[in-house]
Amino acid sequence: MNSSSSERVVLSPDGCAVRVIDPDRVAAVCERMPAADDLADTADIFGLLSDPNRLRLLVALLDGELCVCDLAAVTGQSESAVSHALRLLRAHRIVVARRAGRMAYYRLDDPHVRMLLDVALAHTEHTEAIHPERDGAD
Repeated sequence: MNSSSSERVVLSPDGCAVRVIDPDRVAAVCERMPAADDLADTADIFGLLSDPNRLRLLVALLDGELCVCDLAAVTGQSESAVSHALRLLRAHRIVVARRAGRMAYYRLDDPHVRMLLDVALAHTEHTEAIHPERDGAD
């Protein structure tokens, strides 16, 4: 094996030998790595945002709160589907509801959710995605 003098081999947590080129940087990244539970929770958020119908609801809420009926009209989904999606988004603190009699009005939970959406939409607007999973689909 051809290796340089700055290259090191360390044992990973599972006992496998892993090549490390920059041990100081690796140590710094490992030190700031979030806990496994926090990473799982963050992955859940991105999973919620990955569904086009839920994302459509969230984009609709960028302009302010809307009731289930109006969200259904804006997104082209049934009220039942909208309610189901909002229940899921509410459970993960992506949206919050305000009751007014029998009506529930939904809005984005906090500025972090808006920031995630704004950044993702801005990224999409200035890039052309390559979708190998969509190749051949007409």
